[in-house]
Amino acid sequence: MLHPPTKGALIHYHEIALKGKNRGFFLKQLAANLRMASRDLEVGPLRRPAGRFYLEMRGGTPWEALRERFSSVFGIANFAAAFRVPPDLELMLKRIESEVAGRSFASFAVAARRAFKTFPQTSQEINQVIGTRVRLASGAKVDLSSPDLTIYIEVLPDEAFIYFEKIQGPGGLPVGVSGTVVCLLSGGIDSPVAAYRMMKRGCRVVFVHFHSQPFADRTSQEKATELARLLTRYQFASRLYVVPFGETQQEVVARTAGRFRVLVYRRLMLRMAEEIARKEGAQALVTGESLGQVSSQTLENIAAIEEAATLPILRPLVGMDKEEITHQARQIGSYEISTIPDQDCCSMFTPRQVVTRATDDEISLTERPLDLELLVQQALSTARLVELSFPA
Repeated sequence: MLHPPTKGALIHYHEIALKGKNRGFFLKQLAANLRMASRDLEVGPLRRPAGRFYLEMRGGTPWEALRERFSSVFGIANFAAAFRVPPDLELMLKRIESEVAGRSFASFAVAARRAFKTFPQTSQEINQVIGTRVRLASGAKVDLSSPDLTIYIEVLPDEAFIYFEKIQGPGGLPVGVSGTVVCLLSGGIDSPVAAYRMMKRGCRVVFVHFHSQPFADRTSQEKATELARLLTRYQFASRLYVVPFGETQQEVVARTAGRFRVLVYRRLMLRMAEEIARKEGAQALVTGESLGQVSSQTLENIAAIEEAATLPILRPLVGMDKEEITHQARQIGSYEISTIPDQDCCSMFTPRQVVTRATDDEISLTERPLDLELLVQQALSTARLVELSFPA
């Protein structure tokens, strides 16, 4: 009688494998993230067979739950629901026959990979033996180009894995290997995509949202919280700073020339975000700016705004157009939240004319009547911190 093999998630990584002497550091972080993603599910210990990870499902844990979680773990190239069996060709055959017996398919292919040469049959010989047995048992034909069913087999020295579907992972680097950044999260379409792209490059992201209450309602704050909650599935824990900015804008309106005000607002936001970055130990700021998308994002204005910060400012969307950004927003699920109407602080107190090519001298002269340090400290003193986690 064939004893049921263990079943679990077989996880492959790609970019991490190219990291040379730093590979161990990247793998350790990926392992920590995999454990975090499955922490509320009944699973076995995370094992690391050569060049891959394996996490056994226990206690009736549904595959759909692991599939959903691992689809959001950066660093995974692909993964599968795999049976773990002894590295014995006859036992592999019996398991495959048992699994395909209830499936309907007209064509199939066998993709065996003998990772170590100690196994007596070559990969091609495994393909031939298993392909012949499946063809005789099912009546299906072999089709190597577009089969209805692909039988994947990976043979290691002490175990073998069998699976029937290879699921594309999100790729990238494990969150946590590239340090911490602070992202200005507006509630619009662009900034959530910028945060997502930084997470994919291994950054842990702290969010900062500026709102105009009491001059506006709470919609933008609620949107920012939902966006941060959505993005937390990629990094498992997030901190969102919600900073009141309306009174700061009111002070800027009272003391500065109209056409420079938007740039002054953004420079003040950078100064506030930088204070939060220092508190959080972050190494850079992140914005959703795209070159030329709006008047404040000309090259001259970007340079004038950036001059207010001392930390590096990363702009992962700088070369993307709106259509490309919107497409990615739809892919990650942020678009529907971002397009909820709200009173965004960037649209509050906005003058009719906005300068498109400001110089450092003009901005410095415009800011001279303002007590910048006081404005920064006053706003941050009443900021609200929201802690988010996934799974909740």
